[in-house]
Formats: sequence, structure tokens, C-alpha cells
Amino acid sequence: MKFGHEILKQADLLATFTEDAPRVTRTYLSKEHKLAGDYLIGLMRDAGMTADYDAFGNIVGRYDAGVPFAPIVMTGSHQDSVRNAGKYDGLFGILSPIACVKELNRQGKRLPYTLEIVGFGDEEGVRFGVTLIGSKAMSGNFDPVWLEKKDATGVTMREAINAFGGNADAWRELDRRGEHHGEVVAFVESHIEQGPTLLNENLALGVVTAIAGATRMTVKVTGLAGHAGTVPMDVRQDALTAASEMILFVERFCRENEDLVGTVGRLSCLPGAINVIPQDVEFSVDVRSGRNEIRRSAIELIRKEFAEIAARRNVRVEANPYFELSAAPCDEGLQKQFAEAIAAQGIQVRHLPSGAGHDAMEFPKVCPIAMLFVRCGNGGISHHPSETMTADDAEVATRALLHFFENFQPNEFKPERAQRVDRG
Repeated sequence: MKFGHEILKQADLLATFTEDAPRVTRTYLSKEHKLAGDYLIGLMRDAGMTADYDAFGNIVGRYDAGVPFAPIVMTGSHQDSVRNAGKYDGLFGILSPIACVKELNRQGKRLPYTLEIVGFGDEEGVRFGVTLIGSKAMSGNFDPVWLEKKDATGVTMREAINAFGGNADAWRELDRRGEHHGEVVAFVESHIEQGPTLLNENLALGVVTAIAGATRMTVKVTGLAGHAGTVPMDVRQDALTAASEMILFVERFCRENEDLVGTVGRLSCLPGAINVIPQDVEFSVDVRSGRNEIRRSAIELIRKEFAEIAARRNVRVEANPYFELSAAPCDEGLQKQFAEAIAAQGIQVRHLPSGAGHDAMEFPKVCPIAMLFVRCGNGGISHHPSETMTADDAEVATRALLHFFENFQPNEFKPERAQRVDRG
């Protein structure tokens, strides 16, 4: 086995760079971020790359092309984590391409493009409440207003970037669409699936068709409190029973409609007394789809049903969307090349969407994107200490990625082929 065991050992070591051992927690611009970044930069340099931090604390490694004035293919993923995370989310997408470059360098082989591997400093948004910070900066989607966001201790993002050794005012220079950067012709990301589809179908790898967009709503239901023993059932204005019907509708609606998932992850109820009818209930709704039109239509239908439930139960409801992230379809040409790389490993090709967000979804404005999914075990669980993958899967995924890199021809693949993404 050429790659698998070594990648898993590297992931084990990176898990020791954590803020709350034995749990794995590594937030943006922390001391542990620096330790992990230094280690990854060392791996990149040992593999034959030039590597260092950029102005936002992302790590960037370059394996220069064998021809002058070559275009660039970007790959990579994030090195930060959620709290109490697993070992492979994000990091596998950095370690696997480093292993590919190490093998290319061992053979003395250069590619017809420069390969850049990026370890994005923040994808999860744990510290400052802004997700995909590194990839937003590189794709030209960063809002400088976010530099004034504060963490739990009152430190602003601007202060943290500068204290890390970066330059918060250099955010414009990271934009890969800028004239001072070479032409980026593709961004590809290898990532654990974070779900059970490949595991249930006994497949190690899959080709991602699209990264789902998401809409999040805060829903407030207002009824009328009253004595639990004296208010007749047929005249109650019970906010919790109304909210319960709404929540079950979200589940039923998303089950019955293809390419749609919905989640209610937060619920509060006041006054919260055993002997008082609930008056004020607030809950969250998260709806996702790989197709923007399906998601937006679903949100309107859900809001309409909430209003009908409220009217029938004599309560008031406010359902206000506060967050929207557009879906990012993966380029068909790149999907085909990943499918060929998977088939070359003797694996049946499976296409599937990603319900989770990834750094790749920020790049359609820059270039075409694609993702390779890798099976994870334990029921597909992720963002959890029991997240796992096997050395065999790490091996075959890295072989497939190497096949992709060795066979990609940038002169046959121009950025104008990137699918236009509705960012509105």
C-alpha cells in the first residue's frame, strides 16, 4: 500500500493539535491552527512543493508545471474543525493531494499545469461565525465587514489575522480572479462523504454532482398562555402543538420531494412550565437542495403551510429566512474525468449530490469545480469523534486523484466552460 496507511498516520498526528484534548477542536488562527499549518507546510515541502501561509492564514503549496506560463489547477480543503470533531473532515482533502505530489516528484514527473494545494484556514466558522473564510477570500466573495466580527473573547477577525502574522488588509490580493494571479482552470476537492450513501452501497468513491444550497429560517409561533387545568382543549391557542404540526410538515414534505432535505435543529418554548399552556415557541428550519429552484419553491410552500396551520389553530406565525447559500453544480466535464479515474480503479461509478457545504462551492465564479467523495464508516457519521475511514479507502481515493491529475489536460479545458451559478 503506497498511500493509505501513511495518510491515516498523518491524520492521527494532526488530531493532536487540538484546543481541548482528547477532543479534536481546531479553530481559525489559534495556536493549534499554526501547529497544524506548520506540519502541513512541512509535508508539502518534503513532497517537492514550495509552500507557505498567505495573508489570511491559509496554507498554499505549489508544484510548478513542466512548461512555462502554465495554467493552474487548484485543490485542497480546510484544516479547521468543528468542536469535538473527527480526524478526516477537510484534512483528507489536503493530505491526499500532497501524497499525489510526493509520488509525482519521486518519479521526476511534472504536469502541463501548476498544481496548487490549499489548506483553507476556516471553513466551519466556529470562531467568528462566518463560514468558508479562506475560500471566500480566494474566490473574491469575501466581505471586509467580516473583519470586525468578534470571537467569544472580544478579539476581532482583523486583530486575529494580524496577530497570526497575516495581513487583514490584503484580502483583495487573495482573489484568484485578479490579474496578478495565473489562470485557474479548475478547482477540485477530495472529501469524505459525511453521509451513508457510499457506505450503504459498498462503494469506496463517488462523483459529486452538485453542492447543495441552503435556506435557514427562524420561525416564531405566538399563542396564548393559560392554566393547564382550566382552559378547554377546543379553545386553546397552544403555540407548541401548532409548532409541532409545522415541524412534522417540514419532515413529511422533504421526505416526499426528491433532492430536498429539511431539518429543525433548534426549539425553545416559553413560559416553559409544566402547568401552563405554551405561548411563545421559536424554532429553526434548514432546507437544502442541489437545485436552487427546488429549494426556493420549497421554502415558499413551507411558509404557506405554516400560515394555514397557524390560522387553523388560532395562533400567529412569523417565518423569516435569514440565510441563503446558493447551490454549486459541479462541471460535467470534470465529473466525467473523475468518473474515469474511479473506473480505472475497478470501482463502479456512482454520482451523488453533497448535502454539506464545502470550500469548492465558492469557486464557480473563478473556474469550473468538481468533487470526489470518499466513503466514511460508522454509518457515515461526521463532525463527531467516531468519524472514520479505512486505509484501503484512503489508498484507492488517492490513486484515483493521482489518475485525475496525471490525465487532466488544461488546454482542453477552459474556464469559460464553468457553469454559471445563480448566486442570488
